[in-house]
Amino acid sequence: MQHKHIPLKQQRDVGEMITTYFEFFKKNFKPFLNIFISYNGIFILGFLGVSYLLVTGFVGTFVNTPAYGIEADNSSYQAYFIVGVVGFVILFLITALLNYSLAAVYMIQYEQNKGEAVEKRKVWEMIKLNLGKIILFVILAMFMYVVLMIFGVVISFIPLLGTIAYYIMILAFMSWMGLSFMAMLNDNKEVTDAFGEGWKLMRKFFWKSVLSNLVIGMLLGILMMVVMMIPGILIGIYAFHSLDTGVDLANSPVANLIWTLALSFVLILYTINQSLSQFVNGILYYSLHEETYNEATRERIDNIGAGE
Repeated sequence: MQHKHIPLKQQRDVGEMITTYFEFFKKNFKPFLNIFISYNGIFILGFLGVSYLLVTGFVGTFVNTPAYGIEADNSSYQAYFIVGVVGFVILFLITALLNYSLAAVYMIQYEQNKGEAVEKRKVWEMIKLNLGKIILFVILAMFMYVVLMIFGVVISFIPLLGTIAYYIMILAFMSWMGLSFMAMLNDNKEVTDAFGEGWKLMRKFFWKSVLSNLVIGMLLGILMMVVMMIPGILIGIYAFHSLDTGVDLANSPVANLIWTLALSFVLILYTINQSLSQFVNGILYYSLHEETYNEATRERIDNIGAGE
């Protein structure tokens, strides 16, 4: 099916990138969501299981906490909670790697197809082809993030300026990682070369990179909060009604089911947000790459010359 193509290889300022992002989001969210669900189905079930363990463990531990000198055995509930936390960490790492890759490859396929629908098979094939580099990239990125966090804690002791500098560094780091990841997959670069290319683009267009991630990140955060308000309001209504009718929320199976579904919804929504955040750096990468190398501009000039 032919769609109106949004050319990504264009020089844009921050305002134009924000407009392009939401235009891309509007036109591609549904087809991308289909791909997202196809490859995240088993992980969505995993988040349901993890949420059940976390809710059961937390509520059980809370209810069976010793009070007034009465001893209670809550070791099984603590085990549920610990297993839930471990399961969440494992799922988080796997889904972060997968969905970061899905978003980047989707944008690459979208730009290459120039309006044609992106095939989920080709997205997965490209991820499999680069899986080794993707894993190495994520491991190195995590190591660098830990170093950045330690440095950030140190400079945060400087009143006000330290905190501002820390958040600017976080935004710059996110830009660097996103640009590097796109360079690795789009240009088939090795991991270290991709980090170098991403650093070059981020440093050359520092404030454009930082401000794009800041503004779109804030807007995405607001959007996620609005979406999460829906289950929050429903849970609030249920809790108020239950308290009014004397239902024991701590021991109610229905309440535990609702808490589990609500927590699952939040975790799944967070994994989607991982992909939507990488779309920011995808658009940023194509814009900065074009502004640096003018490849699309030269191609259009060559095509005009060939037409004559």
